[in-house]
Amino acid sequence: MRTWKVAAATAVAWLTIGTLFPSSAPASHSWSTYHWARTANPFTLKLGDNVSTAWDSYLRTASSDWSPQGGVLKTEVVPGNAGSRCKPTAGRVEVCAKSYGSNGWLGLAQIWISGSHITQGTTKMNDTYFSTSAYNTPAWRNLVMCQEVGHTFGLGHQDENFANPNLNTCMDYTNLPDSNQHPNAHDFEQLSTIYSHLDSTTTLATVPTSIGQDTYDTPETWGRKTHSSNGGKHERFERDLGNGSLLITEVIWVDEALLANGDGKSDRGKSDGNRGNGERGTGNRG
Repeated sequence: MRTWKVAAATAVAWLTIGTLFPSSAPASHSWSTYHWARTANPFTLKLGDNVSTAWDSYLRTASSDWSPQGGVLKTEVVPGNAGSRCKPTAGRVEVCAKSYGSNGWLGLAQIWISGSHITQGTTKMNDTYFSTSAYNTPAWRNLVMCQEVGHTFGLGHQDENFANPNLNTCMDYTNLPDSNQHPNAHDFEQLSTIYSHLDSTTTLATVPTSIGQDTYDTPETWGRKTHSSNGGKHERFERDLGNGSLLITEVIWVDEALLANGDGKSDRGKSDGNRGNGERGTGNRG
């Protein structure tokens, strides 16, 4: 049995985030054309707090990290509206954490799409694995929280090659998370590009509305696989919900080697936070 188991105008008058943060990586890492519709920049996206006290500081850190002065978007942590099953809420992102079981995934980011507009999102951290010695570390919690929240803005990954050096961003694959706990300059440049136009309408609801539908926690509910790389180590799923709506799911999978080692470090890759020597790590897909 394989180790990998079970898976947007910035106004000309104001300083762009690209000027504030010089680029360190030229490649685009937008998540397709997905973005929140809004009529002005900067805009505020609400993050519903449905997590335990063990996660509160990491959610606050992610919210602060993704809300730099002069950025195109801001996030605001607000009381959660998701209930025990982390149901989505129109116009915002619900952030959840609980024990979802030994199902193979460490974290999920899910966005609901109408056309190219994000209408709602959820992120889920699986405490079944975050309660283990391998993943119960500040570095892993920061990386996964930061990455899953980042996906809900329309960001993809900067790099999906475990053998490459860390890019010092949570939007980078790694089994050695210490230097990849927060966004970097290129993440903010990409957000400025994604949100470089304005829309005539908004999907940021002023009055949140709970959506009475499935919570889509398991692979069989995610729909068809639309992307796979690195021998299946990265996968994305798409489910047609009808009426022009789609559910898009990104997954971070657990690394069974990390669980076996129990120290939060893969036996593949460098122990100094860079991935450059030896074989690819065999951990995250998300």
